[in-house]
Amino acid sequence: MQRPFLHPSTDDLRLESVLYALADPVRLEIVRRLVAGDCPLNCSTAAPAHLAKSTQSHHFQILREAGLIRSERRGTEVVNTVRCAEIEAKFPGVVSAILKAAKPLPCPDAE
Repeated sequence: MQRPFLHPSTDDLRLESVLYALADPVRLEIVRRLVAGDCPLNCSTAAPAHLAKSTQSHHFQILREAGLIRSERRGTEVVNTVRCAEIEAKFPGVVSAILKAAKPLPCPDAE
């Protein structure tokens, strides 16, 4: 049996953790894709395609522990959603300002 995902409560969210998680360009791109998708996305769809699965897992773990995403197992897939309302309530305007100011990662397949 697989371990359940742990998600911090809104009261336990820390600004330092959110900023640390979003400081990495790959994690920022994952959050951007989840927000743009406006629906739960599996890890492979949300993460840049060139990343190894172990690297994807690491990035999703950091995002989950910071409280930015909620992950749920559905059969063999893990689907992720952004905790926009909870983050916005705790830190008004922070994540939306970061997403608005950040530039998307270039797609390595487009060259």
